Amino acid sequence: MKKTIYILFLAITTAVGLVSCNDEWEDEQFVQMASFRAESNDLGVTSTYLRYNPEGKVRFNLPLVISGSTPNTKNRIIHIGLDPDTLARLNQEEYGHRQELYFRQLDSKYYSMPETIEVPAGASTVTIPIDFTLGDLDQVDKWVLPLQILDDPSYDYKANPHKQYRRAMLHITPFNDYSGEYGGTLYKVFLDGNLDEPLTLNSHRAFVVDNKTIFLYAGIRNIEYLDRKNYKVFVKFTDDQIVLGKKKLEIWSDNAANNKFKIGANQSYYTKNEEWDAKRPYLKHIYITMFLSYEFEDYTTIPGQRLKYKVEGTLSMQRDLNTLIPDEDQQIQW
Repeated sequence: MKKTIYILFLAITTAVGLVSCNDEWEDEQFVQMASFRAESNDLGVTSTYLRYNPEGKVRFNLPLVISGSTPNTKNRIIHIGLDPDTLARLNQEEYGHRQELYFRQLDSKYYSMPETIEVPAGASTVTIPIDFTLGDLDQVDKWVLPLQILDDPSYDYKANPHKQYRRAMLHITPFNDYSGEYGGTLYKVFLDGNLDEPLTLNSHRAFVVDNKTIFLYAGIRNIEYLDRKNYKVFVKFTDDQIVLGKKKLEIWSDNAANNKFKIGANQSYYTKNEEWDAKRPYLKHIYITMFLSYEFEDYTTIPGQRLKYKVEGTLSMQRDLNTLIPDEDQQIQW
Protein backbone atom coordinates (compact mmCIF):
# COMPACT_ATOMS: atom_id res chain seq x y z
CA MET A 1 0.00 0.00 0.00
CA LYS A 2 2.76 2.42 0.94
CA LYS A 3 4.54 1.60 -2.31
CA THR A 4 1.40 2.33 -4.32
CA ILE A 5 0.92 5.71 -2.58
CA TYR A 6 4.59 6.58 -3.24
CA ILE A 7 4.29 5.77 -6.95
CA LEU A 8 1.09 7.82 -7.20
CA PHE A 9 2.77 10.78 -5.46
CA LEU A 10 5.76 10.56 -7.79
CA ALA A 11 3.53 10.51 -10.88
CA ILE A 12 1.57 13.58 -9.71
CA THR A 13 4.81 15.47 -8.89
CA THR A 14 6.25 14.70 -12.33
CA ALA A 15 3.08 15.82 -14.09
CA VAL A 16 3.02 19.09 -12.18
CA GLY A 17 6.69 19.64 -13.03
CA LEU A 18 6.07 19.08 -16.72
CA VAL A 19 3.13 21.51 -16.74
CA SER A 20 5.25 24.07 -14.91
CA CYS A 21 8.10 23.54 -17.37
CA ASN A 22 5.79 23.97 -20.36
CA ASP A 23 4.37 27.17 -18.84
CA GLU A 24 7.88 28.57 -18.49
CA TRP A 25 8.62 28.12 -22.18
CA GLU A 26 5.48 30.05 -23.04
CA ASP A 27 7.08 33.07 -21.38
CA GLU A 28 9.96 35.16 -22.74
CA GLN A 29 13.25 33.47 -21.91
CA PHE A 30 15.54 36.15 -23.33
CA VAL A 31 15.17 39.92 -23.32
CA GLN A 32 13.82 41.24 -26.61
CA MET A 33 16.40 43.70 -27.92
CA ALA A 34 17.17 45.35 -31.24
CA SER A 35 20.42 44.21 -32.87
CA PHE A 36 22.26 44.57 -36.17
CA ARG A 37 23.30 41.41 -37.96
CA ALA A 38 26.72 42.58 -39.16
CA GLU A 39 29.54 40.24 -38.23
CA SER A 40 32.83 42.11 -37.84
CA ASN A 41 36.27 40.87 -38.89
CA ASP A 42 39.59 41.00 -37.04
CA LEU A 43 39.82 44.76 -37.63
CA GLY A 44 36.44 45.40 -36.02
CA VAL A 45 34.65 46.31 -39.27
CA THR A 46 32.13 44.53 -41.49
CA SER A 47 33.22 44.07 -45.11
CA THR A 48 30.37 45.45 -47.22
CA TYR A 49 30.78 44.44 -50.88
CA LEU A 50 28.93 46.59 -53.41
CA ARG A 51 28.83 45.86 -57.13
CA TYR A 52 30.18 48.88 -59.05
CA ASN A 53 27.35 50.58 -60.91
CA PRO A 54 28.33 53.49 -63.18
CA GLU A 55 24.68 54.36 -63.81
CA GLY A 56 23.63 55.15 -60.27
CA LYS A 57 22.69 53.72 -56.91
CA VAL A 58 23.51 50.37 -55.38
CA ARG A 59 21.33 49.19 -52.52
CA PHE A 60 22.65 47.32 -49.50
CA ASN A 61 20.13 45.78 -47.09
CA LEU A 62 21.43 45.72 -43.53
CA PRO A 63 19.58 43.12 -41.40
CA LEU A 64 18.11 44.23 -38.07
CA VAL A 65 16.82 41.63 -35.58
CA ILE A 66 14.54 41.68 -32.55
CA SER A 67 15.97 38.95 -30.33
CA GLY A 68 14.07 36.74 -27.89
CA SER A 69 12.55 33.28 -27.52
CA THR A 70 8.98 34.39 -28.22
CA PRO A 71 7.59 36.25 -31.26
CA ASN A 72 7.63 40.03 -31.42
CA THR A 73 4.07 40.99 -30.48
CA LYS A 74 3.92 44.69 -31.37
CA ASN A 75 5.00 47.22 -33.95
CA ARG A 76 8.34 48.81 -33.03
CA ILE A 77 10.01 51.86 -34.55
CA ILE A 78 13.80 51.42 -34.39
CA HIS A 79 15.97 54.54 -34.56
CA ILE A 80 19.33 54.42 -36.38
CA GLY A 81 22.10 57.00 -36.26
CA LEU A 82 25.78 57.54 -37.02
CA ASP A 83 28.48 56.52 -34.53
CA PRO A 84 31.69 58.51 -35.21
CA ASP A 85 32.90 58.08 -31.61
CA THR A 86 33.16 54.31 -31.92
CA LEU A 87 34.96 54.69 -35.25
CA ALA A 88 37.47 57.04 -33.61
CA ARG A 89 38.09 54.56 -30.77
CA LEU A 90 38.46 51.69 -33.23
CA ASN A 91 41.10 53.62 -35.20
CA GLN A 92 43.01 54.52 -32.07
CA GLU A 93 42.97 50.94 -30.76
CA GLU A 94 43.96 49.39 -34.10
CA TYR A 95 46.48 51.89 -35.44
CA GLY A 96 47.51 54.23 -32.62
CA HIS A 97 49.21 57.34 -33.99
CA ARG A 98 49.40 56.03 -37.59
CA GLN A 99 46.58 58.16 -38.93
CA GLU A 100 47.42 57.32 -42.54
CA LEU A 101 46.00 53.85 -41.84
CA TYR A 102 42.77 55.08 -40.20
CA PHE A 103 39.36 54.17 -41.50
CA ARG A 104 37.61 57.32 -42.71
CA GLN A 105 33.93 58.07 -42.25
CA LEU A 106 32.00 57.95 -45.51
CA ASP A 107 30.69 61.36 -46.54
CA SER A 108 26.90 61.71 -46.58
CA LYS A 109 26.91 62.55 -50.31
CA TYR A 110 27.75 58.91 -51.04
CA TYR A 111 24.74 57.31 -49.33
CA SER A 112 21.16 57.78 -48.16
CA MET A 113 19.19 55.78 -45.60
CA PRO A 114 16.14 56.13 -43.34
CA GLU A 115 16.55 57.37 -39.77
CA THR A 116 13.97 54.85 -38.53
CA ILE A 117 12.74 51.42 -39.57
CA GLU A 118 9.54 49.66 -38.48
CA VAL A 119 9.55 46.10 -37.23
CA PRO A 120 5.91 44.98 -37.52
CA ALA A 121 4.21 42.73 -35.00
CA GLY A 122 4.87 39.08 -35.76
CA ALA A 123 8.19 39.83 -37.46
CA SER A 124 11.60 39.49 -35.85
CA THR A 125 13.83 40.53 -38.78
CA VAL A 126 13.73 43.46 -41.18
CA THR A 127 16.33 45.03 -43.46
CA ILE A 128 17.43 48.65 -43.52
CA PRO A 129 17.80 49.87 -47.14
CA ILE A 130 20.99 51.88 -47.63
CA ASP A 131 21.49 53.37 -51.11
CA PHE A 132 25.09 54.06 -52.13
CA THR A 133 26.31 56.21 -55.02
CA LEU A 134 30.04 55.60 -55.22
CA GLY A 135 31.00 56.59 -58.76
CA ASP A 136 33.82 58.99 -57.80
CA LEU A 137 34.82 57.47 -54.45
CA ASP A 138 38.64 57.44 -54.13
CA GLN A 139 39.62 54.05 -52.76
CA VAL A 140 43.09 55.13 -51.75
CA ASP A 141 41.46 55.59 -48.34
CA LYS A 142 39.48 53.00 -46.37
CA TRP A 143 35.86 54.14 -46.02
CA VAL A 144 33.48 53.13 -43.24
CA LEU A 145 29.85 53.97 -42.57
CA PRO A 146 29.59 53.77 -38.75
CA LEU A 147 26.04 53.03 -37.56
CA GLN A 148 24.40 52.44 -34.20
CA ILE A 149 20.95 51.61 -32.86
CA LEU A 150 19.84 54.57 -30.77
CA ASP A 151 18.35 54.02 -27.33
CA ASP A 152 16.02 56.17 -25.25
CA PRO A 153 13.55 55.46 -22.39
CA SER A 154 10.74 56.80 -24.56
CA TYR A 155 11.35 54.22 -27.31
CA ASP A 156 9.32 51.01 -27.45
CA TYR A 157 12.43 48.82 -27.58
CA LYS A 158 15.82 48.35 -25.97
CA ALA A 159 19.04 48.39 -27.98
CA ASN A 160 21.38 45.45 -27.47
CA PRO A 161 24.08 46.65 -25.03
CA HIS A 162 26.84 44.59 -26.69
CA LYS A 163 28.75 46.76 -29.16
CA GLN A 164 29.06 43.92 -31.70
CA TYR A 165 25.27 43.93 -32.06
CA ARG A 166 24.32 47.50 -31.32
CA ARG A 167 26.85 48.93 -33.78
CA ALA A 168 27.75 48.19 -37.39
CA MET A 169 31.01 49.49 -38.85
CA LEU A 170 30.35 48.98 -42.56
CA HIS A 171 33.64 48.91 -44.50
CA ILE A 172 32.59 49.98 -47.99
CA THR A 173 34.21 47.79 -50.66
CA PRO A 174 33.07 48.35 -54.27
CA PHE A 175 33.91 45.51 -56.66
CA ASN A 176 33.79 44.57 -60.32
CA ASP A 177 34.69 41.39 -62.20
CA TYR A 178 38.43 42.00 -61.84
CA SER A 179 38.95 43.57 -58.41
CA GLY A 180 40.08 41.69 -55.31
CA GLU A 181 43.12 39.94 -53.87
CA TYR A 182 45.69 38.63 -56.35
CA GLY A 183 48.46 36.21 -55.47
CA GLY A 184 51.82 37.80 -56.19
CA THR A 185 54.56 35.21 -55.76
CA LEU A 186 55.31 35.33 -59.52
CA TYR A 187 55.07 39.13 -59.70
CA LYS A 188 58.68 40.32 -59.46
CA VAL A 189 59.97 43.79 -58.65
CA PHE A 190 63.59 44.45 -59.63
CA LEU A 191 65.62 47.35 -58.28
CA ASP A 192 67.74 48.92 -61.01
CA GLY A 193 71.12 47.15 -61.13
CA ASN A 194 69.97 44.14 -59.12
CA LEU A 195 68.22 41.61 -61.34
CA ASP A 196 69.18 38.55 -59.30
CA GLU A 197 67.14 39.20 -56.14
CA PRO A 198 63.66 40.47 -57.01
CA LEU A 199 61.24 41.74 -54.37
CA THR A 200 57.83 40.06 -54.05
CA LEU A 201 54.63 40.28 -52.03
CA ASN A 202 52.33 37.36 -51.32
CA SER A 203 49.25 39.34 -52.34
CA HIS A 204 48.27 42.55 -54.10
CA ARG A 205 44.91 44.28 -53.74
CA ALA A 206 43.19 45.56 -56.89
CA PHE A 207 40.60 48.35 -56.50
CA VAL A 208 37.69 49.37 -58.71
CA VAL A 209 37.90 52.30 -61.12
CA ASP A 210 35.05 51.34 -63.45
CA ASN A 211 33.50 48.17 -64.88
CA LYS A 212 36.58 47.30 -66.94
CA THR A 213 39.34 49.08 -64.98
CA ILE A 214 41.13 48.55 -61.69
CA PHE A 215 44.12 50.08 -60.00
CA LEU A 216 46.84 48.61 -57.81
CA TYR A 217 49.95 50.08 -56.26
CA ALA A 218 53.28 49.99 -58.10
CA GLY A 219 55.96 47.55 -57.03
CA ILE A 220 55.55 46.27 -53.50
CA ARG A 221 53.53 49.23 -52.22
CA ASN A 222 50.25 48.57 -50.44
CA ILE A 223 47.68 50.31 -48.25
CA GLU A 224 50.23 50.84 -45.45
CA TYR A 225 52.44 53.24 -47.44
CA LEU A 226 51.91 56.93 -46.72
CA ASP A 227 52.79 57.87 -50.31
CA ARG A 228 50.66 55.18 -51.95
CA LYS A 229 48.44 57.64 -53.86
CA ASN A 230 51.51 58.71 -55.90
CA TYR A 231 52.05 55.18 -57.25
CA LYS A 232 48.74 53.96 -58.61
CA VAL A 233 48.93 51.69 -61.66
CA PHE A 234 45.70 51.62 -63.69
CA VAL A 235 44.83 48.44 -65.58
CA LYS A 236 42.08 48.26 -68.21
CA PHE A 237 40.79 44.89 -69.41
CA THR A 238 40.11 45.06 -73.15
CA ASP A 239 38.52 42.63 -75.59
CA ASP A 240 41.48 42.85 -77.98
CA GLN A 241 42.88 39.36 -78.45
CA ILE A 242 46.67 39.04 -78.74
CA VAL A 243 46.79 35.28 -79.27
CA LEU A 244 44.26 32.58 -78.49
CA GLY A 245 43.18 32.91 -74.86
CA LYS A 246 45.22 36.06 -74.15
CA LYS A 247 43.69 39.54 -74.27
CA LYS A 248 45.39 42.91 -74.13
CA LEU A 249 45.74 44.98 -70.96
CA GLU A 250 46.17 48.74 -71.13
CA ILE A 251 48.24 50.11 -68.22
CA TRP A 252 49.13 53.66 -67.18
CA SER A 253 49.75 55.98 -64.21
CA ASP A 254 47.99 59.22 -63.30
CA ASN A 255 51.28 60.53 -61.89
CA ALA A 256 53.76 59.61 -64.64
CA ALA A 257 55.28 63.11 -64.68
CA ASN A 258 56.66 62.45 -61.19
CA ASN A 259 57.10 58.68 -60.91
CA LYS A 260 58.36 58.30 -64.54
CA PHE A 261 56.01 55.41 -65.19
CA LYS A 262 56.43 53.70 -68.56
CA ILE A 263 55.26 50.52 -70.20
CA GLY A 264 57.73 47.62 -70.16
CA ALA A 265 59.29 45.81 -73.08
CA ASN A 266 56.73 42.99 -73.03
CA GLN A 267 53.03 43.29 -73.82
CA SER A 268 50.75 43.16 -70.77
CA TYR A 269 47.84 40.75 -71.11
CA TYR A 270 45.29 38.71 -69.16
CA THR A 271 43.55 35.36 -69.31
CA LYS A 272 40.17 34.42 -67.89
CA ASN A 273 38.97 30.85 -67.46
CA GLU A 274 35.93 29.24 -65.85
CA GLU A 275 35.20 25.73 -64.59
CA TRP A 276 32.64 24.00 -62.40
CA ASP A 277 33.64 22.41 -59.12
CA ALA A 278 34.01 18.63 -59.41
CA LYS A 279 32.32 17.87 -56.07
CA ARG A 280 29.93 20.81 -55.76
CA PRO A 281 28.26 21.24 -59.17
CA TYR A 282 26.60 24.52 -58.16
CA LEU A 283 29.98 26.19 -57.53
CA LYS A 284 31.69 27.98 -60.42
CA HIS A 285 35.40 28.88 -60.30
CA ILE A 286 36.67 31.88 -62.26
CA TYR A 287 40.43 32.23 -62.72
CA ILE A 288 41.94 35.56 -63.78
CA THR A 289 45.65 35.95 -64.46
CA MET A 290 47.35 39.24 -65.36
CA PHE A 291 50.82 39.55 -66.85
CA LEU A 292 52.17 43.08 -66.24
CA SER A 293 55.34 44.70 -67.52
CA TYR A 294 56.24 48.28 -66.54
CA GLU A 295 58.89 50.53 -64.99
CA PHE A 296 58.68 53.38 -62.50
CA GLU A 297 60.80 55.53 -60.19
CA ASP A 298 60.38 55.88 -56.43
CA TYR A 299 60.95 59.58 -55.72
CA THR A 300 59.52 59.83 -52.18
CA THR A 301 61.19 57.17 -50.02
CA ILE A 302 64.63 58.83 -49.92
CA PRO A 303 64.48 62.64 -50.27
CA GLY A 304 66.58 63.84 -53.18
CA GLN A 305 67.17 60.35 -54.56
CA ARG A 306 65.26 58.39 -57.20
CA LEU A 307 65.11 54.61 -57.14
CA LYS A 308 64.36 52.93 -60.46
CA TYR A 309 62.30 49.74 -60.55
CA LYS A 310 61.34 47.26 -63.23
CA VAL A 311 58.24 45.15 -62.64
CA GLU A 312 57.35 42.03 -64.59
CA GLY A 313 55.34 38.94 -63.78
CA THR A 314 51.91 37.50 -63.18
CA LEU A 315 49.16 38.15 -60.65
CA SER A 316 46.45 35.51 -60.20
CA MET A 317 43.01 35.52 -58.58
CA GLN A 318 40.37 32.84 -58.08
CA ARG A 319 36.75 33.91 -57.60
CA ASP A 320 34.10 31.38 -56.55
CA LEU A 321 30.41 31.84 -57.38
CA ASN A 322 27.60 29.98 -55.62
CA THR A 323 25.06 29.77 -58.45
CA LEU A 324 22.32 28.58 -56.08
CA ILE A 325 22.02 32.19 -54.92
CA PRO A 326 19.81 34.08 -57.40
CA ASP A 327 21.26 37.53 -56.68
CA GLU A 328 24.47 37.80 -58.70
CA ASP A 329 26.02 40.31 -56.31
CA GLN A 330 25.63 37.85 -53.43
CA GLN A 331 26.96 34.79 -55.26
CA ILE A 332 30.63 35.58 -54.69
CA GLN A 333 32.24 33.59 -51.87
CA TRP A 334 34.47 36.24 -50.33
